[in-house]
Amino acid sequence: MRVAFLAKAIVFARLVMALVVVVTTLGPSLARAAERRVLIHDAEVETTIRSLATPLFQAAGLAPEAVRIYLVQDDTLNAFVIGGQNIFLHTGLLLRTETPEQLAGVIAHETGHIAGGHLVRTGEAVRGASNIALLSFILGAATIVATGRGDAAAAIIAGGQNIAGKTFMSFSRAQESAADQAAVKLLDQTSITSVGLFEFLKTLQGQELLVAERRSAYAGTHPLTRERISFLSEHVNTSPIAPNRLPKDAADKHDRLLAKLFSFVRPPIHTFRQYPVSDTSLPARYARAIATYRRTETDAAIGLIDELLSEAPEDAYFHELRGQVLFESGRIVEAEASYRQAFMRLPEQPLIAMGLAQTILSRPDRSGAAEAEDLLEHALRDRPATPFAWRQLAIARGRAGNKPMAALALAEEAIRTGQVRDAVGQAKRAQTGLANGSAGWLRAVDIEELAKRQIQARGQTK
Repeated sequence: MRVAFLAKAIVFARLVMALVVVVTTLGPSLARAAERRVLIHDAEVETTIRSLATPLFQAAGLAPEAVRIYLVQDDTLNAFVIGGQNIFLHTGLLLRTETPEQLAGVIAHETGHIAGGHLVRTGEAVRGASNIALLSFILGAATIVATGRGDAAAAIIAGGQNIAGKTFMSFSRAQESAADQAAVKLLDQTSITSVGLFEFLKTLQGQELLVAERRSAYAGTHPLTRERISFLSEHVNTSPIAPNRLPKDAADKHDRLLAKLFSFVRPPIHTFRQYPVSDTSLPARYARAIATYRRTETDAAIGLIDELLSEAPEDAYFHELRGQVLFESGRIVEAEASYRQAFMRLPEQPLIAMGLAQTILSRPDRSGAAEAEDLLEHALRDRPATPFAWRQLAIARGRAGNKPMAALALAEEAIRTGQVRDAVGQAKRAQTGLANGSAGWLRAVDIEELAKRQIQARGQTK
């Protein structure tokens, strides 16, 4: 996770007021929505969630790679869909799930909203919203995930601040029932019990009795009714799939997800209370290793991670965490070795590739630019909306002497961080050194035109 207390695999960034106003379900009023929020991005956590979500997306007829999942660091219990196929999950909700079946049930319900086109049907509730504003929101989210720059996100989504009001994300009771029906169908098709969804909604049922100020955002935007609970109860009692439980491996991964999230988003002292030394399970020891790292006790943290690796030497995520701890303590050579171990085991994981590339580019002798460039290009094929990687790619290309392509990478970074005038300048520099009609030259032209349009649009809104 990234920033002061998070390992490199997780990139944290602050959501400024403009962004949160778009996501009006983050609080019961626009005043509370102005509170800063944080997005997180983690290879292991995302992979665990994806392993549950992919079969559900496929059963719904969706292309799994087209559905984006964003994790919001927020203790409130909430999940929602925005802008088409974009699912947002709060860490508060994730940490309230007790089993992988419960998490799968929530994902199935949100997938039901996507498959049912409910956001399209609620268009009348967002009269001021435009497709540009929604796209700006998604681009802004991608920017802050990668760079940690709330100011850049604010610039990108400046044109989208007119999207406000709870009605935007509040689904009707009919849509909630439809999403439940779709969810149980998807769960049945993938042989996952609906008991998890039923259990989770029972957990939420008490929220209906709370006053608005204390009620969870999920309860406010996903109205619970006796009919919904009754429907799920009846389905659980009659479905032949109901007794099915996910394999133990899924439960183990879910336990690790909970331990990792908890230890990164809660103060270390809370982690040691939640996962005391008397708990010798792997997730508990994982959590304590992270909490020790967050207390900047580097050697002790490395010792705990090495103990985990002695039991699971092939675990790429343990190697990745070890690499980040070492990198942040300035032990570059050791960090690179750990990242290489992680990359060797998960060569298709873009976040690990980015971590290895950054470590290579941090070598004191400034060697390895070509390898770092290959790693970053590989990662960006999967994560093109990652400004941090474009900046690193510009460094690698610059060291290799390829100034036009370095300028193109800086233009890519600038357009994704809202620095549109910089984007124009870098795009022009790239064009002067690239062959007319080449792929790079055409991309530079596209960036320049897009940046100019954004400059013009901002001028018109002032």
